[in-house]
Amino acid sequence: MTESNSNRETKPSVWRSLRNGFFFALAIITIAYAFQVTKVDLEEFRKESRQQSRVRVMRALANPDLFDFDRAETTVNSPVYLPCPGGVEPQIQREASGEAYVESLSCGAAGDVITLNGFNFPPNTDVVILFVPGNDPESTLALAKARVKSDSQGQFTAGVELPKDRESDDVQFLRSYSYKNVGTPRWSKSALNTWDKIIETVFMAFLATLLGTLLSFPLSFFAARNLMKNVRSPLASVALNLLGWPLGIWLGFQAGKFLLGISDSFAENIWMNAAGVGVSLLLIAFGARWSLSRGETDSSTMSRILTQVISIFTAALAIYAVLELGSLGMNLGLSMIESLGSFGFLGNFLFQSGDILRTITPALSALIAGGIVSSGLGRWGQSLSERLPVQTARLVNAALAAATGALLFIGIAQVLNWFYEIGNPLYIFTLPAILGALGGLTLAFLNHPKASLPIGLAVYTVTRTIVNAVRSVEAVIMAIVFVIFVGIGPFAGVMALGLHTIASLVKLYSEQVESISAGPLEAVEATGANRLQTIIYAVIPQIIPPYISYTMYRWDINVRMSTIIGITGGGGIGFLLVQNINLLDYNAASTQMLAIAIVVSLMDYVSSALREKAV
Repeated sequence: MTESNSNRETKPSVWRSLRNGFFFALAIITIAYAFQVTKVDLEEFRKESRQQSRVRVMRALANPDLFDFDRAETTVNSPVYLPCPGGVEPQIQREASGEAYVESLSCGAAGDVITLNGFNFPPNTDVVILFVPGNDPESTLALAKARVKSDSQGQFTAGVELPKDRESDDVQFLRSYSYKNVGTPRWSKSALNTWDKIIETVFMAFLATLLGTLLSFPLSFFAARNLMKNVRSPLASVALNLLGWPLGIWLGFQAGKFLLGISDSFAENIWMNAAGVGVSLLLIAFGARWSLSRGETDSSTMSRILTQVISIFTAALAIYAVLELGSLGMNLGLSMIESLGSFGFLGNFLFQSGDILRTITPALSALIAGGIVSSGLGRWGQSLSERLPVQTARLVNAALAAATGALLFIGIAQVLNWFYEIGNPLYIFTLPAILGALGGLTLAFLNHPKASLPIGLAVYTVTRTIVNAVRSVEAVIMAIVFVIFVGIGPFAGVMALGLHTIASLVKLYSEQVESISAGPLEAVEATGANRLQTIIYAVIPQIIPPYISYTMYRWDINVRMSTIIGITGGGGIGFLLVQNINLLDYNAASTQMLAIAIVVSLMDYVSSALREKAV
């Protein structure tokens, strides 16, 4: 019995053979269809014209345009009649230029081949023979061309076929031209342009990596599941938190605009800018110290109200100080650009940094105010949920959830209305409000009034979704969009690379956070530390080395990507490369390709060495 089972197991199964045959046939059919779709065809490859183009392009790419020389040129213009004047026989004539001279026939019929014999040309150099129509020997128009090489004695023999459609009674010319390089080599214009663009490329990548790293670091904690899964809040707290964001953003933005208007009054006075920064910093220090000391010694209601007022005033002074600092930087930078000469880029950096500060401050103040208001309302909602009876809490949750859902859906509708210009109030206000309120009420009645919602997982999911969506769009496409935003140039490339860097680094950083050891995290949480303290003392020490490694690797990637970004108009060496390819200047294109290969190789070695030392 056992032997029979063994034989049955070793015997090939018909079903297995059929199945394997089916999958093999399916693989062959798939590959065959791929050949059909991708139009694999070597006939074009074998064409003589393609072979000539391959040889020409490959030889050009093998000779990058790196150096220029002074040229010693030799040009001899031999007159020729096409056809010979009536009754005149062709005669051998000699035309000279310096020591060089050429012997050729004086006339010929259309289609005849005129032989030229040259003497005393530069030895072992290329000589180009051109048929120049018209009676101007310096004309650049040429209708026929031959190329020969002079021998060691400076002699050559070449033939040029006379055109069949250029008969004229006027004299025309056969030009013999050669040159040789003399003197010491110097960098060519193509090499100098390549140097400028490759430097631009490297610093595009550096700035994009810096921008991406600064924004990716805090976002990565929101995209880490192990940090966010335990973050829970009651419904009232979540609803008030969400309601607080638009209110806080509106208040903060209005405050930012108001302070910007005040700052604009002194924007061009450097002394007023400096005084504004100094006085604001003194008042900020006084207000912060007073608030802290009063909070420790007096806990009465009036004291708390006064402390809140002074804190708001201190925050407004901080915003004003940033605006004045931006104006100070712009004025100082403008005065330094010309006075610093070749180091004027330092002044430009101050000017642009100040401009950036003044531009983003209203938006930053809106975000900060939104966070403060939403946090305060969220804490109040937490307190309400803990203190209210169950039935009362259910009613409060229903009201807050309905209001939050309506506001959220109206906000989404407004975004869609901006894109698609719907315009109908029924679809952008009424229906979204009703649907949002119904959704909020449903959530409120399905959820226990005292239960906590997994708000952390919701934030994690939204963050991951946005990051994955952004990361799925290639940086080249982003560059095209940013070229429309800010125009052609490296700034568009920096913005595209920076956005793509943020999406990529958030994923890499967050995955590193998710793989940290849980022991230090639990130990710090056991001491009663809040979430920020837990991240500072338990998470960051474990992630710094890999974060450095990922950041350096991303800079390496951005250098390579920036060469492609330039093709879309995003600056860098890619912009120059595609121009030369479109102009069929493959010698210059080879120079850019050589520079890209060298820089990418150097960046790979440098980043590897830095990662080894840092990690």
